[in-house]
Amino acid sequence: MPASPSPLTIISDARFLDHDTGSNHPEIPARLQGIITALEQSEFSSLLDFQPSRPADRQWLLAAHDKGWLFRFEEAVLSGKTFIDHVDNQICYDSYEIAVLAAGAGLKAIDLLEQGQAEQGLCLVRPPGHHAERVRPFGFCFLNNCVVAARYWQQQYGRQRVVVFDFDAHHGNGIQSALEREVDTLYVSIHEHPSFSYPGTGYVDESGLGEGRGSILNVPLAPGAGDEQLLKMLYGPVAEKIAAWRPDALIVAAGFDGHRADEMSGLCYSTGVYEQLGRCVRTWSHRHCDGRLLSLLEGGYELRVLGESVAAFVRGLLAR
Repeated sequence: MPASPSPLTIISDARFLDHDTGSNHPEIPARLQGIITALEQSEFSSLLDFQPSRPADRQWLLAAHDKGWLFRFEEAVLSGKTFIDHVDNQICYDSYEIAVLAAGAGLKAIDLLEQGQAEQGLCLVRPPGHHAERVRPFGFCFLNNCVVAARYWQQQYGRQRVVVFDFDAHHGNGIQSALEREVDTLYVSIHEHPSFSYPGTGYVDESGLGEGRGSILNVPLAPGAGDEQLLKMLYGPVAEKIAAWRPDALIVAAGFDGHRADEMSGLCYSTGVYEQLGRCVRTWSHRHCDGRLLSLLEGGYELRVLGESVAAFVRGLLAR
């Protein structure tokens, strides 16, 4: 008989470290190195199955992005440019290939989930993705890893009712713009209020457009909000919306920049609250969609707390 899958399959790749953003940029390779070290040194390391990523096929990139943007991105890196559109979006010669590899991590995890070779998937990738829009990069993001994964799950496996839940401190404008007109996808984001935070989107009244009205739930929190405010929203309107949606699959945009030590936001989460987030999404996945759960790394930039924050989230994912 085939061996049972590990409780958590982690898709990552040494090549993600080759995306060079320079020495003065928040999104650096040390982020991923610190996370991997924290997981390898954790008490639950034996429960983790680390696997390499694979590049996303172009058809799946085109399911989320315009062909012209893919050409512009590839041309920029090959021509030796150091950023695209804004200095936040730093690139190097290898950045296009690495971004395609990052986008492919979710696809590999979904295959393993659907084939019964994984119980749940966590993709530790860079560059991140939730700000990337169909035709342009934003906020360190070039390809929208969550949207690529959602399209793949829908079109390759027929899991039409996909929920993307985003707890990064910053609103995922790229995910919202991709999904806001659709009836089968739900985007839920808890983030710092857009009046005070990048990218300035994610107000409560942004609830979807046309046939997709009601398919977006934005839950902005005031600067200074901490665990109590987060959990009140998580177990209240967020849980209620997801339950009413009856999803076929759950994708989590897992950002850790809401930590009180992370200067990239004004939120004040503790390290421990990320364990509760992990427990919560794991529970939702079993309650609503037969355990089909995929988490993808987004933000989190304070190296002193990032590794332990992700470890806390994983501890929650592993809880029984």
